[in-house]
Amino acid sequence: MFATFLIGLREGLEASLVVGILVAYLVRTGNRARLAPVWGGIALAVALSLGFGALLQFTSAQLSFRAQEAFGGFASLLAVAFVTWMVFWMRRTARSLKSELHGRLDTALTLGPLALALTAFVAVGREGLETALFLWSAVSSTGQTASPVIGAVLGLLAAVALGYLLYRRAVSLNLKTFFTWTGAGLVVVAAGVLSYGVHDLQEAGVLPGLNTLAFDVSGAVPPSSWYGTLLKGIFNFSPRTSVLEAIAWVCYVVPVLALFFRPAAPAPAAQRERVPA
Repeated sequence: MFATFLIGLREGLEASLVVGILVAYLVRTGNRARLAPVWGGIALAVALSLGFGALLQFTSAQLSFRAQEAFGGFASLLAVAFVTWMVFWMRRTARSLKSELHGRLDTALTLGPLALALTAFVAVGREGLETALFLWSAVSSTGQTASPVIGAVLGLLAAVALGYLLYRRAVSLNLKTFFTWTGAGLVVVAAGVLSYGVHDLQEAGVLPGLNTLAFDVSGAVPPSSWYGTLLKGIFNFSPRTSVLEAIAWVCYVVPVLALFFRPAAPAPAAQRERVPA
């Protein structure tokens, strides 16, 4: 539940901030009357994300066991790739995101309502599709139904509320610190999703080594115990982990966290403008 709550909170807040930037810019520039197409594009992006999540669930339910495991495994790998890219993209472009969206809005304002709706749809839809895929993979990897879904919904609701409060300037939040630590948390969650994706592919027969275990602590950590459930929900920890799953987890989380916390390269010093004597 905690893992899906973190996903919903982090990804939802990114989308909420994008919405807040779009709305605030139109209001501040005297284009409040042009908000309707923007809200339309946002609503369409939300509907597309929900539909994508439902499509993933429906498609998986129609498959045989081996095909279902293969589908879940490849979807998990794709979700990890998208989330990893998005975490580093946000780390790199967070400072310029606002000005980039403002530039797109300026162009869309000159082109008309359809361009405004498309701008909002693309900006929010990218976040929504990624969130739907990652949440579906995370919920599937837990082997549960209600608890992870509740965590995701609570995270999204908290993100929407926090985004609204930030828009109204009712709260102050250090976004750099927030996105740094939630990004690190998402990397750990993604490592668990990757490990479970490897397990799915092993059960489907796509990868070997299902019964070659790195460790088996199911006696000390029963999956049905409260602490087994807690470890599963937060870290996607499996008491019976194959060698290939363990290798995938370590080979992902160690270099990705090292790169994520690596200090950013300093910006090149601006050349001094030559002033004629």
